[in-house]
Amino acid sequence: MPLLDPDDWFQKKTVRAELIEPSGNRSARRIQIRTSPVSGRTSRIAFSRTNEAEAGTESLPLPPPDAHQTKTCPFCFPQVLERTPRIIPQIHPAGRMKRGRSLLFPNLFPYGAYSAVGLFDNAHFVEIGTASVQRYTDCLINCAQYLSRVKKHDPTAVYMAVTQNHLPSAGGSLVHPHLQIHADETPANHHRFLCDRTRSYHRIEKRMLLGDYLAVETLAKERMIGHIGSWAWFAAFAPEGFFEIWAIYKGKTSLLALNENEWRDLATGMIRAQRFYRSLNRNGYNFGLLSLETPQSALELRAVMTVRSNYAPWVRSDHTGFELMLGDMATFTSPEQTAQMARRFWR
Repeated sequence: MPLLDPDDWFQKKTVRAELIEPSGNRSARRIQIRTSPVSGRTSRIAFSRTNEAEAGTESLPLPPPDAHQTKTCPFCFPQVLERTPRIIPQIHPAGRMKRGRSLLFPNLFPYGAYSAVGLFDNAHFVEIGTASVQRYTDCLINCAQYLSRVKKHDPTAVYMAVTQNHLPSAGGSLVHPHLQIHADETPANHHRFLCDRTRSYHRIEKRMLLGDYLAVETLAKERMIGHIGSWAWFAAFAPEGFFEIWAIYKGKTSLLALNENEWRDLATGMIRAQRFYRSLNRNGYNFGLLSLETPQSALELRAVMTVRSNYAPWVRSDHTGFELMLGDMATFTSPEQTAQMARRFWR
């Protein structure tokens, strides 16, 4: 595959669905099927729904009903110290990890061998796009320091991730903002698939897949949004979520190796992406950062953010039977338009 040949990297096919409208006129609707240069998975853009007025996005929804219920929230002080578990002493003798106002402790309902929760601060509900960069930076560093301790305790737990579900529509069980931290010996599906793809590409091309993909996106320009430090932000070519944005750190494979400024740069981009989502009157999103913590890893760091259906009454889910049962995500806005809309938040 030629390194900078966009035709080889950006594969898309347009299909037409012909129908007779209620008016009696014959028409055709355009659907574009794109193949991700990284995963090889396909996604679909249903352009006929681009201008559809989605319920619940006329304005930013009101805060959730429990936005002020701090006395019953297990993540709020003082009950957080009574209702959350403690880290085993072999990993951290103090039981909970602190940095600035961030507090980290094990997940009471874990998803793997090492599953933790990182709080930003004591703020129970934070509107999308209004969080402090410093709070995010401290929390991200707290997560990385926990994962570093896990790695020393258990060198086999090399599949690591930091994720976020903002509000219940994104999968959050509590409105109190927090990150989820994961480390395991057994890879999740995305870990296994991405590690296999990047390893195979590196073996054949003697280069890094995500770095090469970023080089082609930079050359194409149409989906690029902006740079913050070493993180390059752009709209995903074949999105698997609405208004999906990626950040790639070319050449860096370990999240344990990031310094404070590099975490701050990532946090800055995360807040800007949230402000972009807020401009669309959306209030929920997901974030993910995955790594393989081995010297042989060919998986460069990639952060992914995608907006979710609003957390508000009677709002349609953004995942339908097509996504869950057929496996192709269907969105309504082209990534090129997403990038054009988001760029002003990076200026």
